[in-house]
Amino acid sequence: MIDPWFFLLFAKMAVAASVVVGCSLLAERSGPMVAAMIATLPISAGPVYVFLALEHEPAFLAAGALGSMSANLANTGLSLAYVLLAQRFGTLLSLGAALAAWLVAAMTLRALEPSFIVLICATVAGFGALHRLFRPYLAARPKAVSARPWYAIPLRAGAVAMLAGTVTTVSSHVGPAWSGVLAAFPVVLSSMIGMLQPRIGGPAMAAVIANSALGLIGFGLAIGSVHLSAVALGSGLSLGLGLAICIVWNLGLMQLKRGRG
Repeated sequence: MIDPWFFLLFAKMAVAASVVVGCSLLAERSGPMVAAMIATLPISAGPVYVFLALEHEPAFLAAGALGSMSANLANTGLSLAYVLLAQRFGTLLSLGAALAAWLVAAMTLRALEPSFIVLICATVAGFGALHRLFRPYLAARPKAVSARPWYAIPLRAGAVAMLAGTVTTVSSHVGPAWSGVLAAFPVVLSSMIGMLQPRIGGPAMAAVIANSALGLIGFGLAIGSVHLSAVALGSGLSLGLGLAICIVWNLGLMQLKRGRG
C-alpha cells in the first residue's frame, strides 16, 4: 500500500505547478509591464508558503520570511546581470550569469544575516535604483515571436513542482531561514527567461525583467508583512495580508503607468 504522504506531496506539487503555469501563460500574452506584474506576484512562493503553514507553526513562517526577503533582494543581482547581458547575448549565457549572480547575492546575504529593517530598506533602495537604471530598456518589443516549443509547459510545471516538493519535504531539516530562501527561489523569472527569450529575443525579454524591479519591491514588502504578522495574526491571515499587499501594489503600479501613458 502506498503511503498517503506521497499522495499529499503529489497534490502539493500539482497545485503549485498549475498556479504558476496558468499565470505564466497569461504573462506570455501580455506586454512587458503586465507580464512583469504577473511574474512578481507570489505565484511560486505563495503555494509553497501555504504548504509550509499547514505543516509548521506561525513562528516558523515568520522566521522563514526573513530568508525569503534575502532571496528576493538577491534578485537585484539577477535582474542587473540579465538585463544588461540579454541585450547582446543568448539565453544560455544571459540566464546562467543571472542565476549565478542571484546565488552569490543570496549566499552573501545569508552569511551576513541582515536585520529586518536593513532588508526592507535595501529592498526599496536596491530595486528603486535598478528601476532608474533600467529606464532605457523598459519599452523594448519583440521583432518576431516564434512558436512555443512542445516541452516549454511541462518543463516549467516540472520545475515549480520540484520546488514545492523539495521545500515542503526538507523544511523540517534545513530550518525556517533556508526554507524561506528556497521558497523564494526565482523559478518564475528564470523559467520565463528560459522559455521566452528564444521566442521574443533578448531585448524584449529584458524589458519584462526591467519592468519587474518595482514589482519586486511589493513582493519584498509582502514577505516583510508575513514576518511581522504571522505570530500575531496566525498563518492564514498573515499570508492573506501578504497576498493583498502584492496585488494592491502591482495594481497601483499599473494604474500609474496608464496615467503617465
